[in-house]
Order: sequence, then C-alpha cells, then structure tokens
Amino acid sequence: MKKDELMKLFSLHIRNILFNLKIDYEKLQEIRLRINAPLIICYDGKEYFITEMGEKIQDPQRAYIVSKKEIAETLEYIGNYSLYAFEDEVRQGFITVQGGHRIGIAGKTVLEGDHIKNMKYISFLNVRISHQIKGCADSILPYVIKNGEICHTLIISPPKCGKTTILRDMIRQLSNGSREKKGVSVGVVDERSELSGSYLGVPQNDLGIRTDVLDCCPKAEGMMMLIRSMAPDVVAVDEIGDYRDVQAIEAVLHCGCKLLATVHGSSMEDIMKKPLIQKMINDKVFERYIVLHNRSKIGQVKAIYDERGSTLLYNSVQKKEA
Repeated sequence: MKKDELMKLFSLHIRNILFNLKIDYEKLQEIRLRINAPLIICYDGKEYFITEMGEKIQDPQRAYIVSKKEIAETLEYIGNYSLYAFEDEVRQGFITVQGGHRIGIAGKTVLEGDHIKNMKYISFLNVRISHQIKGCADSILPYVIKNGEICHTLIISPPKCGKTTILRDMIRQLSNGSREKKGVSVGVVDERSELSGSYLGVPQNDLGIRTDVLDCCPKAEGMMMLIRSMAPDVVAVDEIGDYRDVQAIEAVLHCGCKLLATVHGSSMEDIMKKPLIQKMINDKVFERYIVLHNRSKIGQVKAIYDERGSTLLYNSVQKKEA
C-alpha cells in the first residue's frame, strides 16, 4: 500500500496526525471520521482512538475530535474538488479512489420518489483501506478444483474476516492459471467496487489476465450482462442474498458457467436460516462451502464442506498467543 497516496485523501491537519502514527500500514484496515466525534482507526483487528499527537489510545476523552471543516476538506480531496463526478457512487453510499481504497459516506439522503437521488450534508466517512494479499487462497484452491474442473463455490464468513480478500485471490489465480490448471476467463460483478477497487473503470487490484469486470453494477443484472456479452467460464460475485441474485445464479448455472460467491454467516447452520440460501444448499447448487473463522486474523479457514455436507477440511480454533 502506498502510504503517501492514502494520506492525500485527508484534510491537512488529519493528514499530519496520521503521518505521526507509528504503525504498520499493511495492518491498517479503516480510518473513521465523524463530525464532532473522535478520530478512530481499525488496526490489526482492534479499534483505537487517535490523539492529536498521533498516539493510539483506548480513552475517547483524549482523542482528537474531527470538525465539520475537516470532513468538508477531506471530501474535496477525495472527489478531486468535483464530488459531482462521483454522483453515481455517492448514491450507493461509497466512493472508490485511486489505489482501490473505498470511502463509505453517510449524511442526509435526497430522495426522488422511492429512490436515492443524491446525498448532502455528508458528516461521516469510513475509509476502508485496500489490501491485496496474493497467495492467501493457496491452501483453498486444491479443494475448489476437482478432477481438473472448478467447483461451484460459496465462501461463508462473518464481516471483516476476509471473504472478499479470499475471493479476490481465487479470481486472480484461476484467471492467470498455473502448471496444474490452465487459466480461464472470469467475469466479475463488482457491485460495491470491493473486489477490483476500480478507479475510473480500471481495476486497482490484480484480478488476473483473463478477468473482465462490471464495476458498480447490481449483481443480478451484471451476471446476465456478462453471460450475454463476455462468455465467461467463471462468474464471481460478492455477498449474494436476495431473490433476484438467486434467479441470476440459476441462469449462470444453466449456461454452463462456474460460480464463485460469498455470503455473510458464521457457519453452515447460520446460513441455513436464510430461506433462499437454504434452498440452494438443499438443491446442491454449490459443490464447495468454505467457512472462515470469526477471528481477528483475516482469511483463516475454519472448514470446507462438499455439496453433501461432508467435511473435507476442519481447523479447530486455537488459543491466541499471549
């Protein structure tokens, strides 16, 4: 990650505070700015308040308080002084910037009928730092490929446990190919710009040499568009869940494409509580289920199951070192 590139997103004073932080920026996950509230970072799986001197602390009373002016100045840098150019992304509640970093935004929404037209009085920012961990899917891929064929795969994970990171590396490796498996064409529907981190249509993350990306596109429409226009061997989507997603998934399967997807959950039992996911499990849509640990370490695999529910891999939870 380029530290200088990241720092340029913030107002001058907050930029100076963050420059004084004595941290490994590869472990920095989020920087949160809220008007009249403490400056907060999520670092190595833990939350810290930040003082004006750039110290990590647990006491919010000593933290630096972000002002309305600093939010406004930060927005100017994020939008290159033209936030209007990012109107489509603002409507969805985020802006993706160079480097693939994703800024979540919140404020007052402007409605047009039942739809969000725009957002104003933006008062809350969540800068989610883009980290690509190449090779993090190495131990998973042997289970995803069976007899030379890619299996329909669902990654199950609680929030912030690495499902997107794992999926991103699977896409990259399947696209590039290896000695064991030749590369395949992968179509990615990146509804929230989290997989590719696209900036002005160009992926900032490495998704492989045979990958096509539909950025900021709803999953259901995107899957159908890719099938019609790009003829992918594999379709990859993040965070499936609603009825339209399931309908599009059925179309993907009928076209002979392989599917890689993720869903929020802590276990097989957990996702079985979701009626649409339960139906897909009962119908044996997916041939592999990868369950990630609910731990601070990103991307740790808890278990892998096949379509019948048989355990292919199980890692018990180990006690954290003191």
